[in-house]
Amino acid sequence: MTLLSNLGFGLLILTLLVSLYGIVAAIVGLRKNSLVWAESARLAMLLTFPLLTLVSLSLIVLLVSGDYQVRYVYNVTSSTMPLYLKITAWWGGQAGSLQFWSWLLALFTSAVTLRKWDRDREFLPWVILVSLVTLVFFLAMVIFLENPFIRFWQTSGGEELAAMFQPAGAFPLVPADGRGLNPLLRHPGMVIHPPALYLGFVSFVVPFAFAIAALATGRVDDRWIRVTRKWTLVAWLFLSLGLVLGSRWAYDVLGWGGYWGWDPVEIAALMPWLSGTAFLHSVMIQERKGMFKRWNMILIILTYSLVIFGTFLTRSGVLSSVHAFAQSAIGPLFFTFIGVTFIVSLGLLLHRWNSLRSEGQMNSVFSRESLFLINNLLFMGILLVCFWGVIYPLVRELFTGEKVTVSAPYYESAAGPLFAALLLLMGIAPLSAWSASTYRSLGRAVWKPALVSLAAPVIALILGVRNAWAIVAIWLVGFVIAVTIYDYAKAVISRTRRTGENIPMAFWRLGGKNRRRYGGYIIHLGIVLMAFGIIGIEMFQQQTQATLKIGQNLQLAGYTVTFDDLKEYMLSDAQLVGQAEMSVERNGRPLGTIQPRVDFFFDAQQTMTIPGIRSTLEDDLYVILVDWEAISTAGATFKVYHNPLVNWMWIGAGVLIIGMLVAAWPTREDETIAERTAIRSSNPRTTEEVLQAQL
Repeated sequence: MTLLSNLGFGLLILTLLVSLYGIVAAIVGLRKNSLVWAESARLAMLLTFPLLTLVSLSLIVLLVSGDYQVRYVYNVTSSTMPLYLKITAWWGGQAGSLQFWSWLLALFTSAVTLRKWDRDREFLPWVILVSLVTLVFFLAMVIFLENPFIRFWQTSGGEELAAMFQPAGAFPLVPADGRGLNPLLRHPGMVIHPPALYLGFVSFVVPFAFAIAALATGRVDDRWIRVTRKWTLVAWLFLSLGLVLGSRWAYDVLGWGGYWGWDPVEIAALMPWLSGTAFLHSVMIQERKGMFKRWNMILIILTYSLVIFGTFLTRSGVLSSVHAFAQSAIGPLFFTFIGVTFIVSLGLLLHRWNSLRSEGQMNSVFSRESLFLINNLLFMGILLVCFWGVIYPLVRELFTGEKVTVSAPYYESAAGPLFAALLLLMGIAPLSAWSASTYRSLGRAVWKPALVSLAAPVIALILGVRNAWAIVAIWLVGFVIAVTIYDYAKAVISRTRRTGENIPMAFWRLGGKNRRRYGGYIIHLGIVLMAFGIIGIEMFQQQTQATLKIGQNLQLAGYTVTFDDLKEYMLSDAQLVGQAEMSVERNGRPLGTIQPRVDFFFDAQQTMTIPGIRSTLEDDLYVILVDWEAISTAGATFKVYHNPLVNWMWIGAGVLIIGMLVAAWPTREDETIAERTAIRSSNPRTTEEVLQAQL
């Protein structure tokens, strides 16, 4: 396997050289206004993906075959791990995850260069330049700081070394087995969660590259937004999916009864989602009204910077988190790259500041564009709350040497009201008019669904809810649902009267005609369903803890949980399981059994807590085996949570993904509009004609 390790490292070096050539070719193409050089840079960009694919295959083969002389393989795999975990160990450690990030970046940026550039050829060298600079940064870290192909060696004196190539007087050192992947990562969610999150991060590089190209060329109309609309939607979709899957992973594996702990690394992934969501809303105003041009540039620059910043927080070791990687030397390099790219981007923005004047203006505080602006400001408010919560402990330690933590109460008290205001806007904004909306016209549009939504808090009061904030939150959820259904139903009825179609046909064709709008409605429904689940677990969660002997029980929220049995057994040569058998009743009615367990992995010398969960649409009964005594004594300590409505969060996430797919699905109308816009805003000569002329 030595040859394979050398091959992988050699291909990394070759990819770096090709990328550097692409940067030089793009710069020469810009200076000489030469499409020949730009095309050469594009081909270099395209070559990075197959090269990094070969690098990835080399690393995967080493992981699957168990070549423990390779340090990365030793650290993240073992002989007892199943095949799918050995493959996913590719992104389970620091070095592999950075190489995986680079591979995804090459995939997406290469895919962008395959589009037709006939109408946007002045963007091409700039997009390649930005993409390749980002790729070179990650490749440099992989090659010089986090090389996944480094191997173990031993000198004749018994000293152990780690180096890429054989040191003088040393011979290969091959451990008998690896340490294995962190037990917390040995979960099916590991297969999907990190790739989804990385895809979301990487995809935002594309709109950022086009934004920089627009600033650099002075072509600051909305063409760059239209070209990258689908890429932005894809980025947002994957980032949303990554956050949801991460929440589910935490709920299933971390064993603390929740899905979100306001952990710094969780927040590092949330921040670009916040700015990216604001950007998605804001660009609609620019496309329709020619407004917010400066603001949209700021948002996409901020989102890209937060993507790199989040990657820095996760991998530099500056944060203590269950999600973070170990201490690493890459922190200063990351910090420098973030600073340089932000300053250069800001400089370009200021250079084109006067060219980015809005073409329209807001005429009413109740207009849709005004409400969208308020929406953006609320997202930025939540972003500032999160950013300060992550940065404050670092700043405090830097200046005072004192370690502090910012816990969940800070985020919930500061961000909770802002999220509530966002829900309210989700209900009001769809009923507002463009430009000339007044409080009277808005009131006439809102009062009917608002009246219907009062049924939600009334039902909550009947069911015994007395928490005032919970009642307000439930009303907000009901209000958004009522508005969404009301507005869509009104449009469907109008179409049936106009066309004579039946209601199901009108419903289907209306959504197909304007997928972006009605896909957005589905997304809003998904978000409010998630909010409903969050309200349930955050405001009504109950918990208790007790040490039980076999035959004893505990009670919580009407449930009776009886400790029936305790087992210890070996699941494999390297995994010891302690499992409790517990029967569940509610109001004297048997509901079945659950099996909370703790798995101990000998290779990693770590445990993984797997809760026993009984799930319904109404609630989850969530039981954790905390500790147990010898089988002969048969006593165990359990922590039990009652999580009302939490499954609506996962249902809402599924609805959100469906809405995103509907909104992002291309239509003939989109293609026609894009083509017309391209023809209006560019030289009619094709790329092939210009290239032929230069040749």
